[in-house]
Amino acid sequence: MPSSDPKTPEEAKPSFDDPASKEAVESLNSTKTLEETDQTNTPMTGNQEEEEEEEEGECGFCLFMKGGGCKDAFVAWEDCIKQVEEKKEDIVEKCFEITSALKLCMEAHADYYEPILRAEKAAEQEAVKQLEKEKEEEAAAAAQKSEINEKEK
Repeated sequence: MPSSDPKTPEEAKPSFDDPASKEAVESLNSTKTLEETDQTNTPMTGNQEEEEEEEEGECGFCLFMKGGGCKDAFVAWEDCIKQVEEKKEDIVEKCFEITSALKLCMEAHADYYEPILRAEKAAEQEAVKQLEKEKEEEAAAAAQKSEINEKEK
């Protein structure tokens, strides 16, 4: 409840516009007690220990991706990338379908994955700008070369 004293500031409302805030809120929302996760004083098996170590070593992006509705699609994509890198094959060719499935899943869960989708769109727009700039530079260089050739004749 806000204070009636004008000198006492009202409680600040958090902003959920930036990805870090969204991720923190999601993390808090998905936090479960030991009872809810059934991890109360149960000895870990070797597999559970490996999974825990893997999660501890994961990057924030991976944890974020696995925190939404596309966890399975993301894990499949990660596995594809690892396999292709090990075999030194073409990632785009070999993982195209899995990547497409992941993107479709993210779009279907845009409420959660919006920060990633927005960053991807910005990167695509930047790449298009860069390609257009390179084409303009190539066209200018070709025109200049043509002009020099005409003067030499």
